[in-house]
Amino acid sequence: MLTLDHLTVTYGATAAVDDVSLELPAGQVLAVLGPSGCGKSTLLRAVAGLERPRAGRIRFGGQDVTTTATHRRGFALMFQDGQLFPHLSVAGNVGYSLRLRRTSRAERRDRVAELLGLVGLPDYAERMPGTLSGGERQRVALARALAVRPRLLLLDEPLSALDRDLRERLAADLHDILRAEGTTALLVTHDHDEAFTVADRIGVMREGRLVQEGTPAEVWRHPADADTARFLGYAAVVAGAAAVPLLSAAGLRAGAAGGLALRRSALRLSVGGPLTGKVHSVRTTAEQTRVVVDLPDSGRLDAVAGLDVAVRPGDVVRLGVDPSRVALLPVVSGAGTSEGPGPAWPQA
Repeated sequence: MLTLDHLTVTYGATAAVDDVSLELPAGQVLAVLGPSGCGKSTLLRAVAGLERPRAGRIRFGGQDVTTTATHRRGFALMFQDGQLFPHLSVAGNVGYSLRLRRTSRAERRDRVAELLGLVGLPDYAERMPGTLSGGERQRVALARALAVRPRLLLLDEPLSALDRDLRERLAADLHDILRAEGTTALLVTHDHDEAFTVADRIGVMREGRLVQEGTPAEVWRHPADADTARFLGYAAVVAGAAAVPLLSAAGLRAGAAGGLALRRSALRLSVGGPLTGKVHSVRTTAEQTRVVVDLPDSGRLDAVAGLDVAVRPGDVVRLGVDPSRVALLPVVSGAGTSEGPGPAWPQA
């Protein structure tokens, strides 16, 4: 188990990591999620031994490794650009750390073949890095990081340099590969889709502090606050009296939360729905009609409708609320608002 105990890392007077405590059980994957500049990469570098904490402790397997040299921790680190050796073949890159450990040639060959099969590149042993695509290079970098079966794998934005479609495919593959190897891993990323796909647990960082930690379902269904909800992709936060009719329409108790976070598809036009609103604007996409509606008690919110629903600005419509597309918030900043992403999160 990796344990961080009140870890603080400073640059001058600025606390890049501020009093962070968390635990990562053996064999699990923890994703630390947050925007650029929130301190997540500094946290990873501290765990790797590349940054010296100002305060706190780092333990692994019950052993204090806070001051242990990087190369003695038994951890592997994978960066977003892979950093392959351009003069070595794929097999040479994957087997590099095994060669440093004087592993026999036969064992090295077998381990390299095993890993290339695991990452979906069984016939790439003799290829050179310059002939590979971005996704292929990252697969090779992952195989190289796993070669010596590290006690802990540290992943620093490993998929961020890839396009969206490829990133989604590799995130699913990364999930399967880490579990096939039984690898304990700490992933830092700004992409919540990547984090939720890969990880067993999610930690959310903001301004150097860990603001929430839990399973993906817990974090998704119960964001710690309004800013966390917005960062996770909820389009609006409604609080106070403005939230009451929405909570009622979703079948939730009005006194159960300080506010309500809504996905863009939480409200849907529905004949006989419990809410009434006036259409402000309409936009048709390939899959559905996106509508912006003004609700008398809750303000201007997004809604959706089927492509077969004919609606125009100015129409009065009935709406229902999908409870699976909303989240209860314990505390909401800016009570009574229904705004999109606010300034508390720096842009990634």
